[in-house]
Amino acid sequence: MLNVHNLTVSFSGTNLFEGITFKLDAGDRVGLVGKNGAGKSTLLKVLAGDFAPDGGAIATDKSLRMGFLRQDIDFVPGRTVLEEAYQAFTEIKSIEQKLHYINEQLVSRTDYESEGYHQLMVDLSDFTHRFDLIGGYNYEGDAERILLGLGFKRTDFEKITDTFSGGWRMRIELAKLLLQKNDVLLLDEPTNHLDIESIIWLEQFLKNFSGVVVIVSHDKMFLDNVTNRTIEISLGRIYDYNKPYSEYLILRQEIRQLQLNSQKNQDKQIQQTEKLIEKFRAKASKASMAQSLIKKLDKIDRIEVDEEDNSVMNIRFSVSVQPGRVVVEANHVGKSYGDNQVLEDVSILIERGSKTAFVGQNGMGKSTFAKIIVNEISHKGTSKLGHNVHIGYFAQNQAEYLDGEITLLETMEHAATDSNRSRVRDMLGAFLFRGDEVEKKVKVLSGGERNRLALCKMLLQPINVLVMDEPTNHLDIKSKNVLKQALQKFDGTLILISHDRDFLQGLTNKVYEFKDLKIKEYLGDINFFLEQRKAADFREIELKKVAAPQKIKSIKAQPVDSEAQKEQKKQQKQLQNIEGEIEQLENGIASLNKKIASAQEQGRALNQHDFEELEKKQTRLASLMEQWEEIQSNH
Repeated sequence: MLNVHNLTVSFSGTNLFEGITFKLDAGDRVGLVGKNGAGKSTLLKVLAGDFAPDGGAIATDKSLRMGFLRQDIDFVPGRTVLEEAYQAFTEIKSIEQKLHYINEQLVSRTDYESEGYHQLMVDLSDFTHRFDLIGGYNYEGDAERILLGLGFKRTDFEKITDTFSGGWRMRIELAKLLLQKNDVLLLDEPTNHLDIESIIWLEQFLKNFSGVVVIVSHDKMFLDNVTNRTIEISLGRIYDYNKPYSEYLILRQEIRQLQLNSQKNQDKQIQQTEKLIEKFRAKASKASMAQSLIKKLDKIDRIEVDEEDNSVMNIRFSVSVQPGRVVVEANHVGKSYGDNQVLEDVSILIERGSKTAFVGQNGMGKSTFAKIIVNEISHKGTSKLGHNVHIGYFAQNQAEYLDGEITLLETMEHAATDSNRSRVRDMLGAFLFRGDEVEKKVKVLSGGERNRLALCKMLLQPINVLVMDEPTNHLDIKSKNVLKQALQKFDGTLILISHDRDFLQGLTNKVYEFKDLKIKEYLGDINFFLEQRKAADFREIELKKVAAPQKIKSIKAQPVDSEAQKEQKKQQKQLQNIEGEIEQLENGIASLNKKIASAQEQGRALNQHDFEELEKKQTRLASLMEQWEEIQSNH
């Protein structure tokens, strides 16, 4: 399907990767991994044709359709969510416009015997057939299904995309990509803006996808659940194995250990041969034997051990001064965005030295409450900081606040104080920006490199309280581990928002769950929270919600159903009836559409009764869909 041969890409005379070769076939779900700046996103751009390589070639089938989820998106202002999603159906929308024009002409023209009118009938037949073939009668339903899977509500469909955050706009872009029926999907950090429920939905979608998927991600669990092959870019080379990420790491370490053992044995043989050569050289009678051994030594294929890039950033969060006992005190806090109420009557007290995790689905108010704490947005109620509190705030989109037109060094110097300006180069070096790299403009950095720079910049200010909102987005797995170690050693107060259980483990001693405008406190670490929720991890919590929202735990002491159980069963029965009628209506609508299209194709008079029946069914379907959504939301 796609062949990459001897590919080389370089920047400023230095090879990012050199002479890499691999092949992608249908069914391959590849995790493309490596350190920040290793070239993962660049390789995706090369595969997508956005970026020309310095050497090598990419061979593909002529009819290959490739979709690329870029990190930078650019929507046309003024479109609704549905209208933007429909942009995925380029051919369908084009044919739809042509059919509309043809039908207008057929209604208004009376030259029934003319060649032009006859051509309209031919075009109507051809376009109707093509429209049906490429799914023209189903595209609206497909778009709604994908948008719902990615976390949108039906009430969002008619909202203008300009009103959504960058994360939700990225979801729209992902929906368009999944609707295009591509042969190859290139996904650059697809889970960064998704909550757990949407990640689970995307995992299932990709596992059922029959083409090729290449994913750049630092979410180990997502990679393990979706991929069946791993390609790592390291020090300009690639390592390619038909294993998910965790299995690949074990396998690669085993292979490297075998290489080390083989190299050690070979070195012993070489040393013994060299000793013999030196011994025989001293004797004339053994000179020919010495020459023979030298030739033999020259022909030995030296065993090489795969290089490992073990460079990691060096982070240390130092406490500026000792704050008072109470660090944050919030009382009766409420916040809404227009008609959307996010938080209501929330109170919280955070004490010095505590390590707190904020968890919950997207849109439940975690980031909003963090912004309230750092006094970034207005709100109802009160929120105040304690005595001597110096907050370091890392926003979810922190890297977007960096000026792309200035260099790394200038970024740091602009934020530095007189006391630390002389140390900015050393600080950049600790975050793996060394030598001439500090003169690069921020705009050329990868997402992970920008996050590293944002972390480095944050350390220029005095802090004793850290508020961090999804700090691991874009960070490679090694950098995640280094950041976690630094936070574990931090003596100040930590407030951490994350849905990454691996990262949260061992970091916090209190959890606040955000749900339904409120928060609930769990006096323990993340494992305690999960035990209380009776789930192995966040994914299991969400899977239970998605897979069986109607289940109620049975109580043996009650021989009869409680009122809540009766109501639940009643709602379940209603859902089943509604879903059955919806299916019948959809089949009836599709049948009527084909009947009308057939009449148009054959030039027969259109039956007014069919149009009335179609409108009646569509109205009933819309009403049932609203009922279904209302029951689900109360379920």
